Amino acid sequence: MEKAETPLQHVQANIVKACKIARREPSEVTLIAVSKTHPAEAIEPLLREGQRHFGENRVQEAQVKWPALREAHPAVQLHLIGQLQSNKAEDAVALFDVIHSLDRPSLVKALAKAMDKLGKRVPCFVQVDVGEEDQKGGCPAAELPALLEQAQGADIPVAGLMCIPPLDIEPAPFFAFLDKLARDHGLDGRSMGMSGDYETAIRLGATHVRVGTALFGERGKPA
Repeated sequence: MEKAETPLQHVQANIVKACKIARREPSEVTLIAVSKTHPAEAIEPLLREGQRHFGENRVQEAQVKWPALREAHPAVQLHLIGQLQSNKAEDAVALFDVIHSLDRPSLVKALAKAMDKLGKRVPCFVQVDVGEEDQKGGCPAAELPALLEQAQGADIPVAGLMCIPPLDIEPAPFFAFLDKLARDHGLDGRSMGMSGDYETAIRLGATHVRVGTALFGERGKPA
């Protein structure tokens, strides 16, 4: 009897299929397992399967969960995918390998100061407010050129752009918009797509997909 496919294997297979449709190589897409609100014991099975990129929303939660896991799995890359308060910038730079939520001038200043202090340059995605939803954070598209110029002037490595489309609306036009913005600004990275739409995002150029529910099941309670 064949062994049942694990959630990770299922998502990886879907990534391969989406890449084939888009005539892309699967190696062009980084799968970020969104482990926010899930305890270490839920993360360990994915680590054993070889998953190495994980996403967290909150600095405080990651500080509790990840030191021991990273000690056991030093190749882990930790991504901050939630909104970041400026007063947490130094903690974020110390803990994370990539930040996906750079969205305002005050945060550019805080991150640059933290990176200078710690002697560590952390690649950042600039989050764009593609759906004009203030509550999600994100830089308005019209203000993107100025923010990119400020980040580059502060020696912050800009990895690309990130977006979270509005809920319950077809996401493809928002992904296509982010892809165009990235191309217009000569940026390689596109952090877009979650459990319900990552295949669509890949077909429209995503380089990083942030998948939680499809890997872990329904969200747990915050740590």
